[in-house]
Amino acid sequence: MTLRLVLSLLLPPVLLLPLPLPFLIFLPPLNATWPNRKVVDLQGNITLGALMMVHERHSDVVCGPIMPQGGVQALEAMLYTLDYINNHQGEFIKGVKIGAVVLDDCDTDTYGLEQAVEFIKGSISNIQGGGEYRCSDGSEPEVRQEVVAGVVGAASSVTSVQVANLLRLFKIPQVSYFSTSPELSNKVRFEYFSRTIPSDQHQARAMVGLVTRLGWSYISIIYEESNYGIKAYEELEGLLLAHHICIAVKEKLVKDSGVADESAYDLIVQRLLTKTRARGVIIFGSDQEVAGVMRAVRRNNATGTFTWIGSDGWSARTLVSSGNEAEVEGTLSVQPQANPVTGFDTYFLNLTVENNPRNPWFVEYWEDHFSCRHPSGSPTPYNQHLHPCTGTERLTPANTQFEAQLQFVSDAVMAFGYALRDMHRDVCGGQPGLCPAMTPVDGEQLLYYLRRVLFVGLSGDQFKFDAQGDGPARYNIIHFKQVEEGDYQWIRVGQYVEGELQLNMSALQFHGGVSTPPASVCSLPCSPGQARQTVEGESCCWHCYSCTGYQVVNSADPTKCITCDWGTLPNPTHTTCKPIPEVYIRPDSWWAIGAMIFSSLGIILTSLVVMVFVRHNSTPMVRASGRELSYVLLSGIFLCYAMTFVFVLKPTALVCGVQRFGLGFCFAVVYSALLTKTNRIARIFNAGKRTAKRPSFISPRSQLCLCFCAVAVQVVVSGVWCVVRPPKAIHHYIQREDNFLVCAASINASYMIAFAYPIGLITTCTIYAVLTRKIPEAFNESRHIGVTMYTTCIIWLAFVPIYFSTANNVELRITTTSVTVSLSATVALVCLFTPKLYILLLHPERNVRQSMMLSQKYSTIKSSISMSSQRVDSWTQSEVVFPLDYYLHERLRSRSIRGKLSTCTQTSTPSHCPLSDHPPSSCLTLHPSMSPVHRLSNGPLQDVPDVQL
Repeated sequence: MTLRLVLSLLLPPVLLLPLPLPFLIFLPPLNATWPNRKVVDLQGNITLGALMMVHERHSDVVCGPIMPQGGVQALEAMLYTLDYINNHQGEFIKGVKIGAVVLDDCDTDTYGLEQAVEFIKGSISNIQGGGEYRCSDGSEPEVRQEVVAGVVGAASSVTSVQVANLLRLFKIPQVSYFSTSPELSNKVRFEYFSRTIPSDQHQARAMVGLVTRLGWSYISIIYEESNYGIKAYEELEGLLLAHHICIAVKEKLVKDSGVADESAYDLIVQRLLTKTRARGVIIFGSDQEVAGVMRAVRRNNATGTFTWIGSDGWSARTLVSSGNEAEVEGTLSVQPQANPVTGFDTYFLNLTVENNPRNPWFVEYWEDHFSCRHPSGSPTPYNQHLHPCTGTERLTPANTQFEAQLQFVSDAVMAFGYALRDMHRDVCGGQPGLCPAMTPVDGEQLLYYLRRVLFVGLSGDQFKFDAQGDGPARYNIIHFKQVEEGDYQWIRVGQYVEGELQLNMSALQFHGGVSTPPASVCSLPCSPGQARQTVEGESCCWHCYSCTGYQVVNSADPTKCITCDWGTLPNPTHTTCKPIPEVYIRPDSWWAIGAMIFSSLGIILTSLVVMVFVRHNSTPMVRASGRELSYVLLSGIFLCYAMTFVFVLKPTALVCGVQRFGLGFCFAVVYSALLTKTNRIARIFNAGKRTAKRPSFISPRSQLCLCFCAVAVQVVVSGVWCVVRPPKAIHHYIQREDNFLVCAASINASYMIAFAYPIGLITTCTIYAVLTRKIPEAFNESRHIGVTMYTTCIIWLAFVPIYFSTANNVELRITTTSVTVSLSATVALVCLFTPKLYILLLHPERNVRQSMMLSQKYSTIKSSISMSSQRVDSWTQSEVVFPLDYYLHERLRSRSIRGKLSTCTQTSTPSHCPLSDHPPSSCLTLHPSMSPVHRLSNGPLQDVPDVQL
């Protein structure tokens, strides 16, 4: 590879001219008189190169004025550290002195790249077959070029990027002390680049932490037009967005494209003033450009308007704060944590132009520092107007302000010193002097040892590179404030270490002596219950509007109001939705207490009736009442009363299931028993009209089977209903303010499924009651059943409109339902059992077999049919005997007698008389107008009445 090819790949297009190689190597300066090309050349066994930012940039000449702190002081810190290493060879390499070649890059990337070519000359001369020139005798010329083992610098990130690309080709390790661009952490592109200062990625996080701690949400950003500023801005933009902090104004400072004039800075300040609510401003730039901003702030009468968050490139620099104290006041800055280099202050303050000849730029520093022209100084554009120095000028702590980050310069030199020591120990076995294996130093090997150094530097801090070759992420938070009248100082007020920010808020003081940070927000927070409507296309600027009605502010998106769900209402501040208390009938409410008292009385009365019936279980009255069905009926009545206690329980799936099943089941039991009774009566009397044959299924066992079959239908219906639609408790919202906890079946007509079959039973019972209404007085239980059914129908016809009209009152609806059920049971209990209890308890003398018949009408019948006593007795063996079975027997017998009398009349033969025990003379002719019985004369049946239905 030739040098021409290397430079064609690396140098800017403006330098790519078809020039001969010697001319490319020894490029003349752009300005023949300024700057004078100078170099610090310290001889040694191993040579380190260095690029220092000795001069500022300038638009008219290659280099501007001297840079006191970041330039000359940084250079002297390097020389001071080299002296320490060379004076302590026992700690480093015995018999080996480390020299240096220090060049000035004037804070310009192109000029810095041009200067860095000096560092690769020695490497180029060692490339085999790379020579293009021969002496006249055919031999190669003997050109001595020192091989640079490593390079310290550059200071600027943009210059370091350019130089790193060049040095990488020749495997020369580079350690920067001020370059903080995150781009340089990419080891694929910048394999041989390292730095003792941490990456700006951490600095940006610390800055955002400061903005958050100050309570700012609306800020502006100024960043320089360089790799340093652009990469930092990209990092800041993402972090600010993640913390919901808006950028009001973003402006660039001219850097790479030249030097801006004062009007450009005025324009930047004027744009900042268009967003007066953005009082906080982050400035990510270098001292020269930021100083121009501060001067523009003063010219535009904006002093005290803004509070600055500064980067390490300009804060704590005299170039910015000197003469601009009022404009810089209140600044909070993030500076990589650095401690003073031990002994350097004394060393530097003892320097003079006379005792420091190795630094060719120190005379310019002296002239700039004391504003005088030194006799040994060369003419420069900046010392022509100065008066001569008196010779008595001396550097003192009072007139000298030191760069706060010189530790990173010293650590960079120390890192090379310890890496060379470790490499010498392994390669040369620790013998004094350099062995052939380290002549020259292999850059790839040196990089290996360099990345693994661990030492305590001259500042007293331990140092090691991280995985990306960067320095430890440690920062100081410094604050520029007026400690006394006219005395402004940078004060340490906190630190940022490994992602943790610590800030002493009580130590802060802003413009005018105010300790409270100025507000930097576009819009004040909305009051509770108010949502934000963004304006101007900025998420940090908004108008506030109140959420109304049943709305609250959306916690996930405060720009919207959302409506509360049913069952919840906004709290008084409309910030959250609060659940509405559940409304359901409670056992301690007066509604429930009244219903339970009524049901309890019913249960007590039902229990008393059962006790009376059990006690008189075998008496004619109980037997004549159909005791088996009576007990079933009483059980159903008891269940009806018990349902009230289920209704007053808090609705759950189990409670709702019991309600759905029990409501239909208790009615099915009651009205199945009543239907069995009325059906039996109707069938008996209908059979008595048509035939002499006894009806089927009228025995007690048959009646119980029929009743249970009727109840089983309801059980099946309820079971299928529960399977198809399982019971559950739900919240029912009739209005926004309601939250009724009810059973799902109770809010619509679903309960009709439970009532459908009992309603059919009630209807059938009522029809039977109408059909049997003319049964003789002795059989008036059918009339009692009729009264029961008529009253029940009236109750339920009245209940339906009441039930649906009480939908807004859960307690009233449930109470109405339970009372209606209990009232239906009460009607059945009173109408059917009161007459029986009357006889059983008050007139026990009537609880006999004879009293079950009508006393006058049937006494003659009974005596006249004594001949059929055996047949009657067989009928009366039934559990249900009087008066119904007896009437049925006599009615059928009467029909049989009439038929036989008719036969007797027709034949007029005594032998054909059906009453064979009477003499034939008793068989008389019957008159057609008389009933067959009355037409009997002188016979035992002449007084038998004609029993009518």
